[in-house]
Amino acid sequence: MAWFSKKPRIAVDTQQQPEPGPSRMEGLWAKCESCDEIIYRQELEKNWMVCPHCDHHHPWNARARLATLLDPDSFEEFDKELEPQDPLGFSDSKKYKDRLKTTRKSLEENDAFISGVGRIGGHPVSVGAFVFEFMGGSMGSVVGEKVTRVFERAYDLKCSALIFSASGGARMQEGIFSLMQMAKTSAAIARFRTGNKPYISVLLHPTTGGVAASFSWLGDVILAEPKALIGFAGPRVIEQTIRQKLPEGFQRSEFLLEHGMIDNIVNRKDLRARLGQILGLLG
Repeated sequence: MAWFSKKPRIAVDTQQQPEPGPSRMEGLWAKCESCDEIIYRQELEKNWMVCPHCDHHHPWNARARLATLLDPDSFEEFDKELEPQDPLGFSDSKKYKDRLKTTRKSLEENDAFISGVGRIGGHPVSVGAFVFEFMGGSMGSVVGEKVTRVFERAYDLKCSALIFSASGGARMQEGIFSLMQMAKTSAAIARFRTGNKPYISVLLHPTTGGVAASFSWLGDVILAEPKALIGFAGPRVIEQTIRQKLPEGFQRSEFLLEHGMIDNIVNRKDLRARLGQILGLLG
């Protein structure tokens, strides 16, 4: 007798199987990344994507952020028609132009940055916010152009500038075109400052790479959300380079505030009032 035997395969009639439809509970609940509590998604969204149990700040859609923080119906978007191109014909596992096409279709955004003008507490402001979901909020030539126009518009309108940064850094698919945006945006800030209006930089989680190394750190007032990762290179890269263990919480906003790198950490629910206060004093 054989020491093993094959069981006859049971044929499954797949045509008789019903197609699995979307669950009625799908998307109704969210799990907190920090405390693991299950939260009703509608409650989380009403709370500005801040966990009501542990105060953890979850990622927040850029358009929802602008709609909530700016005065009602005051936001006017500019430069929406600008779209990134593929100057290098870049291709890795997928062609860059195909990545752009897929991302645009899924997010209904042309690139990783939204810009325009609005008001906070009645104070006019030229504002921009990163869309991190668009290729990690990476800065290509179009993002750099739109950031530059935020400062140019603020200079022309003689109003304050405000940028919410959340980015993985330069967009490698655009090579040197991406890296040159660091110099371009910094030059725009230098010209803007001659108008004696404040630039408020709000650092979100994460703000890294070329974005952190250029305009994000050049604010007259630099605010950050709690526990945001902020820095040029990631902690693991730094540890591997210097071969030393980094301090606990290194590159988090609390560590940076303690060492004088940022001006204040502001809870998301308090941010609108704090921005209005700063604009009232400096704008």
